[in-house]
Amino acid sequence: MPFGPYSAAEMRLYPGKVDSIAAEIITSLTAAGDIEVSDNNEAQLDAASVLKEYIRVDKELTERAKDILEIRGLPYSHLGRTKRQLADQKEFGLNEEGLSWIANQMLEAFMNSRHIEEVFAEDVVLRRKIKDICTKHMKVDEEIDQEVRDRIKNLEEGTQAWDVEYSKVLEQIKGKHGIKE
Repeated sequence: MPFGPYSAAEMRLYPGKVDSIAAEIITSLTAAGDIEVSDNNEAQLDAASVLKEYIRVDKELTERAKDILEIRGLPYSHLGRTKRQLADQKEFGLNEEGLSWIANQMLEAFMNSRHIEEVFAEDVVLRRKIKDICTKHMKVDEEIDQEVRDRIKNLEEGTQAWDVEYSKVLEQIKGKHGIKE
């Protein structure tokens, strides 16, 4: 794995980032003239609700996948595959596909929101902008991994001391960036 405990394709949406992502989506779409809002704060809450629902469903799928592994006596290495199967059944996107799910749900929320007066941009334009903003915030794991590695470069990777220190520094840095789980 090139990024320690994280793979490059795995992006995480942290609860601590929801409000800033929602604010950036509404602010940038409004500034670009893509949408017109009647109440900026309420529109941000509408956007945040989509992101919170993504986190909720993702956690629910993870827990269900763990339960299935336990019931079937399968090793933890099957978690990803099992979660993917559950997500597919629910038509829920994970990782890159999760961005599409979020963007589609966000557009639906915009169309049904009392706080978004008008949507001017084409769906494809809105989806791209929403995905770009989410990607920027969700790729924070790679940056954090590098920051942790920079701090513990005096230890040899793969040793128990490295693993212990990595976990400790990771928690400190996540706290600094406001992304505690």
